[in-house]
Amino acid sequence: MANSILDMFASSPIRPMQDHMSKVHQAAKQLIPFFEAALAKDWQEAEKIKDDIRQLENDADDLKHGLRMQLPKGLFLPVARTDLLSLLSKQDKIANIARDISGLVFARKMEFPENIHSDLLGLVKRSVDASKQAFKAINELDELLATGFRGREADLVEELVEQLDVIENDTDELQRALLFKIFEQEEELPPVAVMFMYKVIRQVGDLADSAQSVGSRFEMTVAR
Repeated sequence: MANSILDMFASSPIRPMQDHMSKVHQAAKQLIPFFEAALAKDWQEAEKIKDDIRQLENDADDLKHGLRMQLPKGLFLPVARTDLLSLLSKQDKIANIARDISGLVFARKMEFPENIHSDLLGLVKRSVDASKQAFKAINELDELLATGFRGREADLVEELVEQLDVIENDTDELQRALLFKIFEQEEELPPVAVMFMYKVIRQVGDLADSAQSVGSRFEMTVAR
């Protein structure tokens, strides 16, 4: 594992970062079928997807730890080593949140009121859109290097990050509306269940926030 990662850095210091973000986004996007199964009370399918998310998160962790150990301090890099490591940590948080969400919903076999199912799934999908947008931005890093962080490629990355901000704002609005819907029917629902509903909805919003943080950190990294 160590040698293979070092070999990757010998040819490109960027590709392992992109590989890590790929694993992270794969974990995040599995939340869509996970919630579809959970809302349908198909807990057997939900458990399978939860386990898939955990495995993807573990794979991302392996890449993260390998990168931290094998990124030589003396290696010449077009971007600062500390910036790459900070970006790596922000990427990794997305997979961690996906793991935590699926683990909590499955462990408690959470049931949400039917009148919020559509809105909840909409929030999940929009948060996954944020992860996808961050993934797109990271995938442009090698092209940015080739153009010296200038020109059309730099404009494209700026546009991707701006779109990511729009997506994150959308998730904020969806989250607020969803929390208010639950608030309106709190008295009809078990108090403990309501508490965990609020927690899960905020975690889904946190996933989009973390994706936006990846975009912001990426933009700062390439602007230096």
